[in-house]
Amino acid sequence: MQPNEITEVLNRPISQELLARDLTRLAYVAKDGTPRNVPVGFTWNGSEIVMCTAKNAPKLPALRKNPTVALTIDTEVHPPKILLIRGRAELDVVEGIPDEYLEASGAYEMTPEQRVEWEADIRSLYDGMVRIVVTPTWAKLIDFETTLPSAVEELARRRDERQRA
Repeated sequence: MQPNEITEVLNRPISQELLARDLTRLAYVAKDGTPRNVPVGFTWNGSEIVMCTAKNAPKLPALRKNPTVALTIDTEVHPPKILLIRGRAELDVVEGIPDEYLEASGAYEMTPEQRVEWEADIRSLYDGMVRIVVTPTWAKLIDFETTLPSAVEELARRRDERQRA
């Protein structure tokens, strides 16, 4: 997929709505060679998806070995809206708590007092974190109105050909 095609998909209004959500599903290959798919908070900075995790998270050795990832951001309603993204994870170890972690957690409902307490607790727990940065190399939006999964698109095309014959 060309960069301009990726940008076109990610700039669609529905994609922008999905990129403003607070949870993605990160799929990667674990060290034992089996697939993993974990929910993780994220932020979108306009060109990259940034997720933050503990420096001792089990996914980090796997991502160092094989940085190829897939992300799914979707809704819980019917018809679902689904944004699929593929890319490579770059790992950035940082001291303290990255702004993106606090941003990604900003959508949780908390009173201002709860937020202060939560942030103090987070700062006491982590001496640093790892930023997992994914620059999209492929993207597809499925909204079931203007776009469908490729297999369903193929079935619809075949049906239309049969009906014309």
